[in-house]
Amino acid sequence: MMLQKIQSYIDQNQLLNKNELVLVAVSGGADSVALLLMLQQLGYRIEAAHCNFNLRGEESQRDEQFVVDLCERKGIPLHRAHFDTRTFAELHKMSIEMAARTLRYHYFDQLAADLQATTICVAHHRDDNVETLLLNLLRGTGIHGLTGMKPLRWSEQGCCNHEHPSEQGCRIVRPLLCVSRRDIEQWLQQQQQSYVTDSTNLETDAIRNKLRLSVIPLLQSINPSVVQNLQSTIDLMVEAEKVYDAYAQQTLNSLTNATAPSEPRSGITEKPESIVISALKTTPSPLVILYEWLRKYDFTATVVRDICNHLDAPTGRLWQSPTHELCIDRNQLLVYPLEEPFEPMKIPETGVYTSRQLRVSASVSNEVMISREPFMVTLDAEKVPFPLTVRRIAEGDRFTPYGMKGSRLVSDFLTDKKVPLIEKRRQLVVTDGTGKIIWLVGHRTTQPVSITTETKKTLRITMDTYPSTP
Repeated sequence: MMLQKIQSYIDQNQLLNKNELVLVAVSGGADSVALLLMLQQLGYRIEAAHCNFNLRGEESQRDEQFVVDLCERKGIPLHRAHFDTRTFAELHKMSIEMAARTLRYHYFDQLAADLQATTICVAHHRDDNVETLLLNLLRGTGIHGLTGMKPLRWSEQGCCNHEHPSEQGCRIVRPLLCVSRRDIEQWLQQQQQSYVTDSTNLETDAIRNKLRLSVIPLLQSINPSVVQNLQSTIDLMVEAEKVYDAYAQQTLNSLTNATAPSEPRSGITEKPESIVISALKTTPSPLVILYEWLRKYDFTATVVRDICNHLDAPTGRLWQSPTHELCIDRNQLLVYPLEEPFEPMKIPETGVYTSRQLRVSASVSNEVMISREPFMVTLDAEKVPFPLTVRRIAEGDRFTPYGMKGSRLVSDFLTDKKVPLIEKRRQLVVTDGTGKIIWLVGHRTTQPVSITTETKKTLRITMDTYPSTP
């Protein structure tokens, strides 16, 4: 009966294929031992993988030896890895739990790639799912956090299928989400199969262990069916999530870049994604739409709520995530990737010069012509002394725009052009050997060095961008 239930869940969610190799993560505990033996009895091609994190002294060695003996008895190939988890955690400034998880899944992905396995199986079950729901509620969560763990997810590492690589990575599947911890232990008892118990699972210092050992038993004393009821709620939220995601995506498709800015004008700024604020306000929940739009850019729920509360703020209001920044600009929300600080580039003479962000070419020609390209200018070569410098604008910068009389502040010129604040901050200029601006990149050259009927040689400057990441 138990095996039929697992097979039905696998088939319903299209988790496994009996013709393909599957890796099973085995710690030696009841859940992973049951998963390994169930998949073997169901006829899947399996190999086991065990990670020794060296966190529990002799107990860690005991668990590894148990898995070695079990796989030998059952004729299942076993792969093992040993980690210095504490050192890794200190080096990368992360918790022990997160370090172990990172090491574990990175190893599984690499092993799957080496073996050309298609899937990695882990032994999370229904009780784990309910604990995850409660954890998310404690931390604060949106609708996605109310759906618990999925039977299938994609790893963040490289794909394990060499012939048909998936951009999403390897498949991580959870065939036991349909059964409880008690179901698993009863099945193992029927099979007369032993397992090991991690002593840290019996301690109440970790939040998940407190939920497992204290909170859930208390809830069960109030309602014995609480775990089943919470799982039913998860199942309903999974279905509600589908409706939510479909609506949110449809709305975002109609809103994003509705009146996007023109092509990048600063020379290194990528074209931003944008939403028209007035259109956003017409949706049933601007907060939800903003959250679904901005979470992919690493904006937290708290920051998104603050943005939503300040949609009427004046142009120039800024917010930042670890990877992006957002600004309000003339009834629009604009999102840009963060960029590295721009180091000024010296162009001592004609030639081609490159940095991590730019490729600049300067050449002199006897052909007199006027460029109409935004990132190529032609100037009177005899009026431009070297060395040239490419830099970002500075406070107080002035120039005399081509076709105009008298100098203007660069910032005022860009404001008149309705250039968004973030692009203004990143705007590039080219100066000559005297420090005077000769080109506001992507916009205008300066009048004193422009080509006239008396020009004999042309200085041509072209600029190509190399998008950078923070």
